[in-house]
Amino acid sequence: MNILVINGSPKGEKSNTYQLTSAFLRGIKQKAGDAQIRECAVCRMDIKPCLGCFSCWNRTPGKCCIEDDMAQVIQDLLWADITIWSFPLYYFTVPGALKNLIDRQLPMNLPFMEEQEGQVGNGGHPSRYDMSGKRTVVISTCGFYTAEGNYDGVRSLFDHHCGPGNYTTIFCGQGELFRVPEVSAVTGDYLSCVEQAGAEYIDGGISEKSRERLSQLLLPRDIFEACADASWGIAKEDTGTGENGGAGKESDTLTFTRQMAALYRKASWPGKDIVLEMCYTDVEECYQILLGKDGSHVYTDGSLTADTRIETPITVWRSIAAGEIRGDEAMMQGLYRVKGDFNLMLQWDNYFGGSHPKAERTEEKPVWKNTDMNIMLIPWIVLWVAASISKQPGCLLTAAVSALVPLVYYRHKKTVYDVLSGALVTGFCVVMLAGASDKLMLPFSYLAFGVMWLVSCAGGLTPLTAHYSMNSYGGEDALKNALFIKTNRILTMLWGMLYLITTGISWFLMRSPISYLAGLINSVLPALMGIFTAWFQKWYPARVARGK
Repeated sequence: MNILVINGSPKGEKSNTYQLTSAFLRGIKQKAGDAQIRECAVCRMDIKPCLGCFSCWNRTPGKCCIEDDMAQVIQDLLWADITIWSFPLYYFTVPGALKNLIDRQLPMNLPFMEEQEGQVGNGGHPSRYDMSGKRTVVISTCGFYTAEGNYDGVRSLFDHHCGPGNYTTIFCGQGELFRVPEVSAVTGDYLSCVEQAGAEYIDGGISEKSRERLSQLLLPRDIFEACADASWGIAKEDTGTGENGGAGKESDTLTFTRQMAALYRKASWPGKDIVLEMCYTDVEECYQILLGKDGSHVYTDGSLTADTRIETPITVWRSIAAGEIRGDEAMMQGLYRVKGDFNLMLQWDNYFGGSHPKAERTEEKPVWKNTDMNIMLIPWIVLWVAASISKQPGCLLTAAVSALVPLVYYRHKKTVYDVLSGALVTGFCVVMLAGASDKLMLPFSYLAFGVMWLVSCAGGLTPLTAHYSMNSYGGEDALKNALFIKTNRILTMLWGMLYLITTGISWFLMRSPISYLAGLINSVLPALMGIFTAWFQKWYPARVARGK
């Protein structure tokens, strides 16, 4: 299979559109690894405008009188089984240099008039060569929030060139986002879909599911247009028509801050305005972002009172925004500090996620199942309560509950600790029903429970509490957060130590006249620990963020 890529961007391989084309080619290679690929980079070629002399039709049939690189392009077009036209949308049509190449295909046609089935327009010229079986793909990005309604000129051109319905298109609005590292998660998802489309194209055609995904907006219109406006480095009120424009170009740092503010999702507004202060320590610039009900606004005069203040070198924050380093790791290394309300940092992805607009999503995705610590705790609680009241009925009840707990897995994601707890509790029940003393086995069950928590703190393992608290911090992505893991490792260790202490208390009380207090004390201590946990989960990350 021979594939020709005609890269019509003046930026060559640095083109935003070329990222889509490269992804499409990767998909093709997945299915056709032996495909031969040639590329015509128009920006590096010598292709002069057509003279309209029609020498290629009468004096030198099939040969242009201009001697430049176009002769090789024609040979490549004849060689290719698939031709991919890759270009940005410039002023509602193809770039000028690419239009020259398209005009110079005149030698490939015969001069005689001929009506063709499905032909656009009135009258046409038949091909000089047998082009049957050849396929065409048109890939393009533009700078509008959507491709819809902006490619009429391009569609008309290729309808004449290939015939309506005889070519495949991938038209993507918001093309400038493909050069913005801060939204790489969004553009990366889109490029993955383009790659999938390439694999499907070789197998017969791009599926309706992929077409639907490719037609979705990368960012909601208001967010994209705010980002696009901010990228120029000039405020709307500062524009002018003089030689130097308005008030002049803003600093790159202010432009960066405006773009970050533009990514704010006003749907995440918590019911009160938030003032985020960005203090860039290496360039000594400080700006405030008001996050409100109707959107965001950047203040340059420091007139607001900050709720959250981030003190960071601009180089560090750019690297974080670009995904080059993780924000939590940079914080742990002391590369930046956060003062004031830390809750904004915990919910950062909600405020500045830059995700697809929910209303635009049509792709069916598997429903995420949350973990639930109750699945792990219930068998233990039933054992400690029921078996301490009456050993045999209590053990039978506990065994029955342990057997029924797995039924809730269809709604919740199970963890290794859910499975291990069920096995351990059932084991304790069997041993006690076989005749073992409850005064021995119940304290020992607290010991086993505590050891399970402590073992999960070992290096390389995810601490037990993280498997359950991650639901409130972005799901499994939270498990990659170093600060989240460290916070949970400390808490898991403290809980494990609590249950080791509970083992000793239970052992002593169950052999004393006040054994009835064992249940009360073993209920009060976890309750107090739960209050401490809720406080520590907020206090410790904020302390680290302040550089302490």
